[in-house]
Amino acid sequence: MNLSQTVLGVTFQNPTVLASGIWGITASSWRRVAQNGAGGITTKSLWLSEHKGHPNPTIISTEHWTLNAVGVPDAGIEKAREEIGDYMKGPAGGPERIRRVPLIANIIANTVENYGKTAAEIAKLQPDFLEVNISCPNVEDEFGKPFACSAHDASAVTKAVKSVSGKIPVFIKLSPNVDDIGSIAAACVDAGADGFTVINTVGPGMAIDLKSRLPILANKVGGMSGPAIKPIAVRCIADVYRATGGKLPIIGTGGIMTGEDAIEFLLAGATLIGIGTAIGYRGAEVFRLVCEEMAAWGEAEGVQDISKLIGGMHQALSSRSL
Repeated sequence: MNLSQTVLGVTFQNPTVLASGIWGITASSWRRVAQNGAGGITTKSLWLSEHKGHPNPTIISTEHWTLNAVGVPDAGIEKAREEIGDYMKGPAGGPERIRRVPLIANIIANTVENYGKTAAEIAKLQPDFLEVNISCPNVEDEFGKPFACSAHDASAVTKAVKSVSGKIPVFIKLSPNVDDIGSIAAACVDAGADGFTVINTVGPGMAIDLKSRLPILANKVGGMSGPAIKPIAVRCIADVYRATGGKLPIIGTGGIMTGEDAIEFLLAGATLIGIGTAIGYRGAEVFRLVCEEMAAWGEAEGVQDISKLIGGMHQALSSRSL
């Protein structure tokens, strides 16, 4: 099966993409992910200036879910310039077999103005896409509500980033923790969004240590990822695809573990597949394994081109209603 995808003029040799926050720190780690079969890379969330995270413990995992409360730490724009600049030069200094796969730079901020400033600085480095994490609380909002929870705020951030991004496509990373993710996506489309990443973590959730009777995470609560959130991600992808008429690309992420999981995301409307927590379950080779499993499924089902699967559920429902 042909696994390659061309998205807004950028070619991915396969649809798997390293999700933001996992191994997304240095150029060397991105090259390692590419060597393990990823079709694309997403950086960790990048701040305009240094941002301190939460104290340990910040992560707890079971076979079904992971809770994380790392607090989105980052060294700031200077470190981003160094690592992205290194990566964008290609594999110089390393084995030629490690190709430079497309790079998606994820940015975050606490005000609309700072989203624009961060996007302007990162755009100078010419990543292939900008991914905008709008799950951070808006410090200018009376209640500190995350940008992702308001169509108005999400639209304002989209406009601010688009005004400085030039020709670099802008993907808005949406949160599942809302009543109507489709309406927020539609507002971002009206503001100029080129695509979406669906979804960010679910929650927050909490885990309690039975001996101390205290929350395990120092922050008490954290965002949930891993296999348990996959059905929520599938529904959110389908909602965004439907709300936008299937016209904009979607990076589907949230609970992907296998090739069949990835196929399900494509049928819901995803174009690319973000993989993060699964690295902890299956190792760095999860990208290669997922691609092999997708190809095996395609061979068994007689599917020759992966792009034919995108939005397949919606097409099947439409055909049934005729």
